[in-house]
Amino acid sequence: MAYSCSLFHSSLASKSNFPLLHHRNHPKFNRPAPIVISCSSSSTFDPSSTTSSSNNNTPSPQKNRRLAEENIRDEARRHRSTAKNTLSAKYVPFNAGPDCTESYSLDEIVYRSRSGGLLDVQHDMEALKKFDGAYWRELFDSRVGKTTWPYGSGVWSKKEWVLPEIDPDDIVSAFEGNSNLFWAERFGKQFLGMNDLWVKHCGISHTGSFKDLGMTVLVSQVNRLRKLKRPVVGVGCASTGDTSAALSAYCAAAGIPSIVFLPANKISIAQLVQPIANGAFVLSIDTDFDGCMKLIREVTAELPIYLANSLNSLRLEGQKTAAIEILQQFDWEVPDWVIVPGGNLGNIYAFYKGFKMCQELGLVDRIPRLVCAQAANANPLYLYFKSEWNEFKAVKANTTFASAIQIGDPVSIDRAVYALKNSNGIVEEATEEELMDAMAQADSTGMFICPHTGVALTALMKLRKSGVIGAGDRTVVVSTAHGLKFTQSKADFGSVMDVLMKYLGDKAPKH
Repeated sequence: MAYSCSLFHSSLASKSNFPLLHHRNHPKFNRPAPIVISCSSSSTFDPSSTTSSSNNNTPSPQKNRRLAEENIRDEARRHRSTAKNTLSAKYVPFNAGPDCTESYSLDEIVYRSRSGGLLDVQHDMEALKKFDGAYWRELFDSRVGKTTWPYGSGVWSKKEWVLPEIDPDDIVSAFEGNSNLFWAERFGKQFLGMNDLWVKHCGISHTGSFKDLGMTVLVSQVNRLRKLKRPVVGVGCASTGDTSAALSAYCAAAGIPSIVFLPANKISIAQLVQPIANGAFVLSIDTDFDGCMKLIREVTAELPIYLANSLNSLRLEGQKTAAIEILQQFDWEVPDWVIVPGGNLGNIYAFYKGFKMCQELGLVDRIPRLVCAQAANANPLYLYFKSEWNEFKAVKANTTFASAIQIGDPVSIDRAVYALKNSNGIVEEATEEELMDAMAQADSTGMFICPHTGVALTALMKLRKSGVIGAGDRTVVVSTAHGLKFTQSKADFGSVMDVLMKYLGDKAPKH
């Protein structure tokens, strides 16, 4: 295949201890902890900083302020436990049998198994099981909403389940995650007859998409590798937009060069602006995402550039924390259904992995049924599902407003099939008209969603209409990006106006 490209270049230059119960007098921690821990207050009151005053408007002394000369990394370092870390993780071949002995350190630069298959990050589950489900629930809950480094992040608040051995000083985080789970009251009642419909808005994140959850993990590990003098000059990815935004932002925060391959004229202006603004080296390639993916794999095989696409299983370790967050937000009650848009298909497996870890470690007693929603113009998983998993065939992805999932040859196909089979899952699809209609209907009830969320809502509407999803089923739709990144899709498609005119006509006074 011949490629042509144009170049965009910004003028801007381009072992932790476990478990650290870092909390501020959390009431649940009055009982003895199961191992030796550091329970020092996360900050220290300096009496010399206060002055007496009879003025009632004088603020009360802040008893939990850290030392004036400290930043939050310094504070975390001072309170770090000296107990030996007992947790670990490694790369293993994906879905390997119990007799498989192949494994790799996370400090190795490796993306595929010896047989050419996918890798997975495997945690030492026996070490994790030394602490019961109640312990993990309380630990994770104690960190929510804090600014303690690095636990203010929704990802790193689950550090022991993500990268247990990374030093907190190597972590690169924008305190991503902790995203809104909101009750879609009007949409559920008006269009679906449902009273327990929720939307997990992963687009309320640093760069406006769920990709931040995985990129904080990947770039943190790269930061560690560079400190270990591994041969990593920069980090590269192929992208349909959101991955490049997340990669460039986290690399910029760490001072690591980033290289981005984008398919020409197939992403929004907002998505193109993000990596350029963050100083990434951006190549616009005259091909589709699958062509960009082929190129970046060839480039990273020859140059000391670390591959950041979801072929790299580190990304999924961060993305799985969104599933754990959903359970937290329901006070550890399991929803009946979780619907996730699917393109390269790493995310559906990440959600499965998060839910499954919670079940295996005793935080919950079951997992939800998963639905993967694809655009009909890029639907290889849907076709595979409809064939009853008989034969997978890559497709040529056609143009779709859901551009981030316009992928015909998904890297994580095997991961997605595994997740769906083990969660009694379903695959649905949405035509362009269906996904745009769903967007318009959702926006008319106060949402402002991206096209990919429109695909997920279409899947929900079809499953609700067929009776697969019941009126009383607690259902979560995962919104993967912010609607502001895709405003052109709300203005360019005639069906948006058609739906709204019909909607308004139905509400007009009758004479």
